Amino acid sequence: MAESFLPHMNGVTGSVLQVLKHLEREGHEAMVIAPGAGDGAAVHGARTALLRSVPLPSYPEVRVAFARTAYLSRVVREFRPDVIHLASPFVLGWQGVAIADALAVPSVAVYQTDVAAYAERYGLPGMAPLVSRHVARLHRRATLTLAPSTPATTQLEALGIDRVRRWGRGVDSERFAPERRSEQWRRQVAPDEILVGYVGRLAPEKQVEDLVALADIPGVRLVIVGDGPSRPRLETLLPHAIFTGFLSGDELAVTLASLDVFVHPGESETFCQTVQEALSSGVPVVATGRGGPVDLVRSSIDGWLYRPGDLADMRARVADLVGDEAKRRSFRLAARASVRDRTWEALGRQLVGHYEEARMLRPLDDALLARAATRPVIPTRPAEASVLPSPRWARYVALGDSITEGLCDTSRVPTGAYRGWADRLALLLAYARQGGERFRFANLAVRSRKIADVLREQIPAAIALGPDLVSVLIGANDLVRIGADPVALARQLEGGVRTLRAAGCDVLLVTPFLPRRMAARVILARKFSAFASELRRVATDTGSILLDIEALPALGSLDMWAQDRVHLQTVGHRFLAYRAAEMLGVPDAEALGSLDAALHADAELPVAGLPSATWLRHHALPWMMRRLAGRTAGDGLSAKHDGYIELRPKATKRRTDA
Repeated sequence: MAESFLPHMNGVTGSVLQVLKHLEREGHEAMVIAPGAGDGAAVHGARTALLRSVPLPSYPEVRVAFARTAYLSRVVREFRPDVIHLASPFVLGWQGVAIADALAVPSVAVYQTDVAAYAERYGLPGMAPLVSRHVARLHRRATLTLAPSTPATTQLEALGIDRVRRWGRGVDSERFAPERRSEQWRRQVAPDEILVGYVGRLAPEKQVEDLVALADIPGVRLVIVGDGPSRPRLETLLPHAIFTGFLSGDELAVTLASLDVFVHPGESETFCQTVQEALSSGVPVVATGRGGPVDLVRSSIDGWLYRPGDLADMRARVADLVGDEAKRRSFRLAARASVRDRTWEALGRQLVGHYEEARMLRPLDDALLARAATRPVIPTRPAEASVLPSPRWARYVALGDSITEGLCDTSRVPTGAYRGWADRLALLLAYARQGGERFRFANLAVRSRKIADVLREQIPAAIALGPDLVSVLIGANDLVRIGADPVALARQLEGGVRTLRAAGCDVLLVTPFLPRRMAARVILARKFSAFASELRRVATDTGSILLDIEALPALGSLDMWAQDRVHLQTVGHRFLAYRAAEMLGVPDAEALGSLDAALHADAELPVAGLPSATWLRHHALPWMMRRLAGRTAGDGLSAKHDGYIELRPKATKRRTDA
């Protein structure tokens, strides 16, 4: 779905056409739903559903489509898309993201237009906050958002939009090439003068009137390529400039390559394709140091970035190039080289990769018990793990509460003892080490512990052991309390993580999780989701390894949980251990997990069949009685492995040294 399409040609339409061309070349089916005119004929092999639209009063070349959501839903449902691509979504795009949610189809929203900035330029500053909130809501609903530049990414993230990925624009380097430069065209237009040009829409948001600062530079002729509502005013302001009107195709390529300097003053560009086309044409660029040009222009190499709003600086930068032919020649060569690899074919492949990521993310979104500020991403192990022959850690300490202690994991242990996911992970790490090197493990987790207990007791004890890897899974006992603040709790835990990192430990940070039960969804899901969202930030800020359980919805299945409905049973601990092993780079962890499940099919407890009365009598009432008495299940208990045990690939023996 696109907010703009043929016959109106602009940056949105141009990129959509390039995407359609790539999809056709790669054998993908596509459909375009957009405002437009025509008979709905196929474009680059794509079907089209062109909608009736009305022009914007202040800019009639731009049209806004209005269509019933029921009609759009029927069109989309009949096409049965794998992904819904939202090109510069705003009005039609809002309907598109709603339809995507209704049909459980992944949506990829491509941010191309800073609509809030446009509102200000068109004399509607009071609308800018409303527009920004609308953009934020829309992109937060999309499965994935693609931003064309670093400034655009920063802008979106400041609006609270998660899952923002970089996706720029390609350039037709065969059409926009230095060889297109025409001395004949130059002689016809302005013989013996330096040509300084602009290409783009002539509209308020482009700030073309700033070029007045260049009009009286000796020996310079301004060339303005494009059309739009600001043209009459600009012709008055720049009476000696050459206005070519709208150009396209080879005519545009020749004109652009024949310029000596390209200038773009617009400060609200999310990318600025014409800057890239100028660079491809071997033309030095002077652009404002804000927005998309920041990623494209390399100051003092292929152009200049001037201080935003400083027209004297802009003039000085242009004058510098006008007066130095050798510098222009050097910049021309560097400009062409800078865009050599930015082909639409490469960008098309990247886009299809983003489509695939969105298809993997959509099931995670559908499985969320609640939505928080950020959502889970596809779990990936650390980049360095792929090049390491085996996990590098030799001393591992696990911190946490009953989940990490291993309650309800009674598989192949003496009566009254527990294994747990951390103990299983320790074995996997030990056996993954090469050459029979010894591996040491301690488990300091104790049931009923909270974040404060980990900070006060477990982290100091862990640091005293000198580990190189520490896992932290804590917070569930805090979050179940009435009035718990997940953001404040995460900040408390962040302090402990930073202490471990400062001590030289790698940290595996695990988000607390819930069973997929109605009571959990209604009462606790929002707090757990908000806490997980904060832990994503903590992991990023501290350089920790994150095991995001919201990205592993299978762990919420009731089959993973024990009869008490609050702890994992053996299959759940096994699942968690192997997912952690994958994150830590244990070779073939997924295959080992499948083999383990097949060869050790323990008799899992029949959770679903446990009568409510039995559960209340054996689990709920004892917990309530302890709470009323001010006690916990962990009172008086110590960690099961408060000192290191040594694990070897061929044998496991106990050591008493700390």
